[in-house]
Amino acid sequence: MFLALKELKHNKKRFLMIAIIFVLISWLVFILSGLGNGLSTLAASTFKNMKADYVVFEQGSKASMSKSLLSNELTQQLTEMPNVTAVSPMGTIMASAIKGNSKVNEDKVDIAIIGIDPGSFLEPKIIEGTGLTSDNMTQVIVNETMKDDEGFKLGDTFQLDGSTESLTIVGFVNDQTYNHVAAVFTPIAEWRKIAFAAPGSDKGVPEPVNAIMLQGHDIDSNAINEQLLGTDTVTRAAAVQGMPGYKEENGTIVMMLAFLLAISAFVLGVFFYVFTMQKSNQFGIMKAIGAKNGFLGKAVVSQVFVLSLSSIIVGIILTYGTAAIMPKGMPFMLDTKLVLTYSIVLLVISLLSSLVSVRTISKIDPLKALGRVE
Repeated sequence: MFLALKELKHNKKRFLMIAIIFVLISWLVFILSGLGNGLSTLAASTFKNMKADYVVFEQGSKASMSKSLLSNELTQQLTEMPNVTAVSPMGTIMASAIKGNSKVNEDKVDIAIIGIDPGSFLEPKIIEGTGLTSDNMTQVIVNETMKDDEGFKLGDTFQLDGSTESLTIVGFVNDQTYNHVAAVFTPIAEWRKIAFAAPGSDKGVPEPVNAIMLQGHDIDSNAINEQLLGTDTVTRAAAVQGMPGYKEENGTIVMMLAFLLAISAFVLGVFFYVFTMQKSNQFGIMKAIGAKNGFLGKAVVSQVFVLSLSSIIVGIILTYGTAAIMPKGMPFMLDTKLVLTYSIVLLVISLLSSLVSVRTISKIDPLKALGRVE
């Protein structure tokens, strides 16, 4: 470490160039991870935050709410299944909200209407106002972005585009979005009126719902599927992956991060290899006076460790600074665990890239370095 620090001090400009490049790489990695996390949260925070362990879909729906249609009558049978502690139906539909009673010259707001049983474990925590009640079907609780971005207030009524239904806001919740739009929670009976307004759209299914949420541990999904024909039971995580476009969206971000990490490994490896080759005579002299390969290798690895760790820390500072000035509407969300994970990955990659230089040092012949052998 002493030798590594001495050389870092001696060749400040040379190592500063590498540090700047590594800072930019780490900065970009953290920015991409924040964007990926923000997009996935915007797409599925309602599913991710709900207190459900398993989801029962219609067989063949591929764990997609929009493709699934079940009867609410199944809830009674599901409550009798082993290890099931609570059951609650759920429905979703995309819609557009129009503030006020007039539909003329009003901006439309995209929303996702989520039908739930009032007071069930699917109802999110209220941050302002009150929760849903069974005696008023037209009440809703909405995500706080409708207040912050669209100007809605408690007691406001909005109409649904293409529908005669009017809904009144009684409460606000946070971190509740579905398919990149604000979630609007309403009693399941009101959701049915909206979702199946067209005659025959319920396909004759009594009390239709999109899915039924289960609470419980070690639930045998195969046993449920065998006993309740036409059902497909999956974990909540699998239900999140089944959301339209969710897997593809996250796959794109992950692929970009993978390419960026691979490129960073190559760039750092080349830089340290070139620097090692430029110092081959110095390493040869040190080996000639008794320095072992292990000692020189540790010096190079220590050098890379100090440089990489410093660059990653600067990259983290820049990332949080960038997050502070980003527009509020930007789907950007930093997760401390993700930042730490990618920091460790970057550090490991940089150390592995230094092994090329270590291998080069081990092959240096002291006599050739001293010019005694042609």
